[in-house]
Amino acid sequence: MKVKPTQKQLDFMEWEFGLFFHFGIRTFYPGHKDWDGNEAQMVPEGFNPPNLDCRQWIRVAKEAGATYAVMTCKHHDGFANWPSAYTSYNISKTPWKEGKGDVVADYVAACREYGLKVGLYFSPADANIIGRNLTAAEYDQNFIDQISELLTNYGKIDYLWFDGCGSEGHEYDRERIIRVIRELQPGILIFNMWDPDTRWIGNEEGIAPIRSYNTVESLDFSVRTDRKDALESGRFLPAECGMRMRRDTWFCSEQDEDTVKTLDELMGIYDYTVGRGINLLLNIGPDASGELPQADVRRVTEFGQALRERFASPILSLEDPILNQEEIVIDLPEETVINCVVLAEHLEEGEHIRSFQIYSQPVLSGRRLLFYEGYQVGHKAICTFPAVASKRFILVFDVEKKVDCLKKIELFYTKNQYGF
Repeated sequence: MKVKPTQKQLDFMEWEFGLFFHFGIRTFYPGHKDWDGNEAQMVPEGFNPPNLDCRQWIRVAKEAGATYAVMTCKHHDGFANWPSAYTSYNISKTPWKEGKGDVVADYVAACREYGLKVGLYFSPADANIIGRNLTAAEYDQNFIDQISELLTNYGKIDYLWFDGCGSEGHEYDRERIIRVIRELQPGILIFNMWDPDTRWIGNEEGIAPIRSYNTVESLDFSVRTDRKDALESGRFLPAECGMRMRRDTWFCSEQDEDTVKTLDELMGIYDYTVGRGINLLLNIGPDASGELPQADVRRVTEFGQALRERFASPILSLEDPILNQEEIVIDLPEETVINCVVLAEHLEEGEHIRSFQIYSQPVLSGRRLLFYEGYQVGHKAICTFPAVASKRFILVFDVEKKVDCLKKIELFYTKNQYGF
């Protein structure tokens, strides 16, 4: 039987592009690395952003074309960006707003103001409590207590983003954890762990595998291990690729400003992620002032504008085309140059397309000429190639007996294959 997605998974794939915000105690202690043993040096007194403005973060995200956001509520260091009752290592112990601030509340309010889906990042692994000789049950209880605060005190949360890094050696009471989460937020999407609705693509570089089908039987766990978590059976799990705007850190570092990715890199990453049916979650770390750095703002704004221009004017757009003998013939009124084809598949009944080919058929020779081959179509397949001219283009699909599986075909010509 074909594995089908849920409605909320279909909705997630429509989100396509989001911004990730790594912000917390580590923002104020540049040079710290994950799990380097120096977490105790990052004392709450150092957290005091003079211009913290979550509205600026989300306004920039909106202008760049993002539809959702994810913020680090608690990273591996264990510092809580909200006044948690279950750890003393939290925002209430800082001088910011005389200990009365709440970054999570400000962030959620900004997302709602600008209409972005709300994602909360939470690291199950917590360097602040590891080594305190807690039993596994006590550790899990602390985890559940803090997650419950986040899922109770801030209204509807769309996306809960768990990071497996640091949890390689701990076995969680996953059934209890998931039961609590689902009871508190029945409509929430969970990223990659225990009872996932979405999955990690397996790297942080912005390059999804060429074969990125949505039905999988195992999950990548963290960058610190090659371990995969086996699923009981094949599941439909749309994927996401979280990656950094700057080369070496998820958090802001002035020393890394010259590593902000170029527009060319970002456009290529978009093709390697969204263009392979994978959501792109692009990280920008707010700086110690509490605002997004201007170099990153300029670049992500350019990125959003370039994407809008690239896909603004298709040469041809076909809605719900029907396959005839597993192919679609597109005849144009005159010879036309294209260098990009965008495909989309109806996924309500699961994936049906296994691979496809794109041909041109020149007037003079009359022979089909194969110039592009691909694998899954899924939510979106962006097929870029050197420019080719023809009056007739033919798309051939290896498909599982479903003539109405295609949602859209679009043909484009841009200045170059990235549209700028």
